[in-house]
Order: sequence, then structure tokens, then C-alpha cells
Amino acid sequence: MACRLRRAIADKVSQVLGLPSDNVVQHIRTIPVHRKHESPDFQLFVNSLPADGSGCTISRHEAKAEKLAAKLVCDSVISEIGTAKGSITFKIKRDLLVKTVLQQINQDGPRYGFNSDLLSGLRRGRTIVEFSSPNIAKRFHVGHLRSTIIGNFIANLKQAVGNEVIRMNYLGDWGLQFGLLGAGFNKFGCEEKLKANPLQHLFEVYVKVNEKAEEDGDIKLSAQEFMLKLERGDPQALSLWQHFRDLSIQEYAKVYERLGVHFDDYSGESFYREKSQAVLKLLKDKGMLRKMDKGTAVVDLSEEGDLSSFATVMRSDGTSLYITRDIAAVIDRIGKYNFDEMIYVTDKSQQTHFQQLFKILKRMGYNHGECCHHIPFGLVRGMKTRRGNVVFLEDVLDEARSRMLKNMATTDTSKQLEDPSDTAEQIGLAALIVQDFKGQLSSDYNFDWDKALQSSGDTGVFMQYSHARLHSLQALNSQELKDIDTSYLQEASAVAVLQHLLRYDEVIQKTLEDYQPRYLVAYLITLCHLVSVAHRTLYVKGSSPEVAHARLFFFNNVRMVLSSGMKLLGITPVANM
Repeated sequence: MACRLRRAIADKVSQVLGLPSDNVVQHIRTIPVHRKHESPDFQLFVNSLPADGSGCTISRHEAKAEKLAAKLVCDSVISEIGTAKGSITFKIKRDLLVKTVLQQINQDGPRYGFNSDLLSGLRRGRTIVEFSSPNIAKRFHVGHLRSTIIGNFIANLKQAVGNEVIRMNYLGDWGLQFGLLGAGFNKFGCEEKLKANPLQHLFEVYVKVNEKAEEDGDIKLSAQEFMLKLERGDPQALSLWQHFRDLSIQEYAKVYERLGVHFDDYSGESFYREKSQAVLKLLKDKGMLRKMDKGTAVVDLSEEGDLSSFATVMRSDGTSLYITRDIAAVIDRIGKYNFDEMIYVTDKSQQTHFQQLFKILKRMGYNHGECCHHIPFGLVRGMKTRRGNVVFLEDVLDEARSRMLKNMATTDTSKQLEDPSDTAEQIGLAALIVQDFKGQLSSDYNFDWDKALQSSGDTGVFMQYSHARLHSLQALNSQELKDIDTSYLQEASAVAVLQHLLRYDEVIQKTLEDYQPRYLVAYLITLCHLVSVAHRTLYVKGSSPEVAHARLFFFNNVRMVLSSGMKLLGITPVANM
């Protein structure tokens, strides 16, 4: 793996500079594979190094890359030393590169890339990832797709690097919108339709009551009255609320199963309806609560104390708001989980909300507010289905599956599958995830069905195809692959793939810095393209047994890394397609 070879280079450089090897190894980076010609494997930017043993900082003026490179000599690990753009470049002996990388992948399996010096200094602990968080009594809108798959990816990533992860779904199960639905169901609801298709019927009721509320002020009043009953614990109102909540979670569980997503904790705003009152009292006792003329209560967030910036935490009737319940939730989770980090995954429209939340927590004296982070994401445009303009997630998943089934039926290379519908579902989901993860998360993007489902190019379909193609090679071998002679893997196409695999730990490190999956997506897509070239040049059939076994060993190890990366993204790799 890269860490062994990186460490060997660091030891050599440290001897010349008189620096501890640990101070050098973090500054050695792999070089991206060049498509047209062979490139060195590692580089060290001299100016990034810390001070040497004498306390002098190495600068471009004091020790240029050429000067240091001249003091370094090749050995049993390094075959070439050069310079480029202020850095020293190192080329590893090809037989050692091939043997080291393949042995490390074979040894680590799915853990390859995570036992690296680059990741050794990570702060690990208990991480809560709050994501998805749909509003109960409503069908799972496609707007929640991004929160669900991004949150799942972050949870997977955190767990992979050694964190204890708690996956939390904070349901929108309280507030005035539910008061409107509760009042509306009493007027327009039907128990038979509710049993037949719970969320569809509740959606229809919600649409209808919203339309009527625009014309009839009494309906708005009824909604407020229903919400007050809930806040005061009215048994009949709470029973209806609980019924809607249970039905919603049952329906959501079906969607999460299709997405391959699970949760450790189903929480919700309703859990904090009473505790939010304790928050208001605590804010008052700390002198942070200020009553306004209209009866609302706010927390002053301005630096000058002039209310130029504030957060409203209580309505005029004394009921709590979303942010009040969020404060109560954080305090509750500190006591329940004693978390080291909490990550919220929501759309970027809530950035101000979380800025206010973290600021209030800090002023209340909770240091945990400093280890809370908000990962914002943009909107998806154009993700319409044949069902209409109101886009529900189930319809999108159905659409992806049906389009893939159609594509598979018209492709000559498609294989006979035991469950083509399930395979199409997994490929379609991969297409959605890769299309979503290719860009900056905070950016809006236009979804295009045709581009997302292309079988070639930088798509999830191509990624699945590459994995299935590698998996099919296993059918050519019936015996355990061991005692492989890696000297049969010196071809340029094989070396290019292994050079790329050297970079995996760096990609993981970069992805962890800002939780952007696009780095991992780009890495895996490039791996698929490089493997495609290797597949065309490294024949298994017709080769001698020694060569065939070496190549099968190579392809199988590459498949393990590809599979591991796909699972991090939330994609289930398919074996055939």
C-alpha cells in the first residue's frame, strides 16, 4: 500500500534533512496517473516541510528541490528521483510497486486504504449523523432524496474510518403544518382510504385543506386550535397524531429498504415539545430571553446587544418553535449519547437556522455546539417522472428501475439474470447517486435521465458495469488464488491501475475534509476507465496458467477496492448485468 512506500521515501528524506520521519511522511503525495505516458508515483513539495533539526525553515531560497534531490540516491525501493515544479518526484521500482499494492489489498480486503499513516491522526469518537428527516403524514418527496443519500454516505465514511456512528432520522412530526393536517382530516379524511394508501390519502387531505385555508379563515383557526390541543396533551388529538406518525414510519421504511439505508434512532420534534419549555425557562434564567411587543420571545444574537440579529424562540401564545425544539434536542443528545460530533444534513435554505442554533448553544455554555456541523446541499431540478410534476421518491425509483429494465432488454451484451428487476433497481439507484454526487453538494443541478442512465461515460451505470465485468472474471477460476508471481504483471495498463490504487487513502482523506463525495466518485470513475483499458490488454483466456492466475489475482483485488468505494457511496455492487 501507499503508506509502506511513502514511509520508505520519508525515511530516506528524513536522514538527509535531520527531521523525524513522521514530520516528512504527511507531506508526501501520490501523483495522478497520466493517460498518455508513464509518470512518477510520489512527490514531495519541499516548501511544505516543517522546520529542520536546526530550527531553520526550509524555503525555496535556502534549499531548492534540485539541491535536495541531488543529495538523494536511488535504492532497492526507488528507481528514479527527479524534480518538477518545486517538488521532488519518486518512481518506485515496478516489481516492488506491483507486489506491495496487491499484497496490501489482499491482506486488508475491504479495509484497504483505511490503515494509512495519513488517517492515523484522525480524531475518532461518537458521531451522530442526522439526515433524511421527512415530514410525517406526507409522501416521501424527492427533495428528501439528497439528504438521505448524502447523510448515508457521511455515516458510511465516518464508520469506515473508525467512528462509532449513530444514524438519526429527526422526523418533522410537530408544528403548525401538522395542526393544519389534523384539522383537515376531521373535515376531509376517510379511514378506508387511509388504510388502503396512507400517505397518498394524507397528501390529498393536506392539499385540499391548504386550498380551503386560503379562502376560509376558520380553517386556519381550527389548525391553530388543533396544534394547541397537541401542545397541551389532548388525548384525542395525540391519538390521531400517533396514528399518522406510525403509518408514516411504516411507509418510509419501505423506501429506506429500497435505498439500502437504515437508522439507529427515529427521533422527532414531538419528543421535545415539553423539553422545549424547559429550554425557554433556561434561556430566561440566563437572561437571554427577551420579550417583544407582539408577545413573542427572542434571543439576541447581535454583538452589540441591539437586536440587529436575533432568533425567535417562542410564539406569542407560548408555544415552541422549530429552533427551540432543536436546542432541546441537542441538550438531550448530550446527556443521552455524550457525542463528540454531530452532523446535520439538510438543504442550504436552513443555513441561517443552524448558524443561529450553534450560536445560541455556545452562548448558553454548551461546548458541544462547537462540534456540531451543518452540511448544506442545493436543489435538484428536472427530476420529473411520467406520474406528473409533483415528484415523489418512490416514483423516481420506479422510473429509474423501469428505464434500466428497458435498456437492459435492448442491449445485446445483457446476461440472463435471476432477478432482473432487482438488478435494474440497483443499477438505477447507482445512476441517481453518481449523478447527484458528481458536483459540489451546495450547488443546484439539473437532472437529466438520459445522461444519468448512459452505459458509457462517467455514470453510475458504467461503474456498475465495470464491477459486474470484473466479477464475471471470477467464473474463469475454480481454485484459490495464492502464491501468485507478480512479475507477470508488468504491463503498462496494469501498472497504471496500481498507481491509481496507491492514491485511495489520499482520496479518503480529502473526502473527509469537507464531506464532498465528488472526490471519491471521480476516483472510482477513473479507476473504472483504467480497468477497462487493462481488461482489453490483459487476457486471461488463452494465457499460460501462471499468467492467467496473476491476472485473475490482479482483477479480483481491483474489484475489491471498487466494491468497497461503491459501498461507501451507498451503492450495492451488482455481480451481473
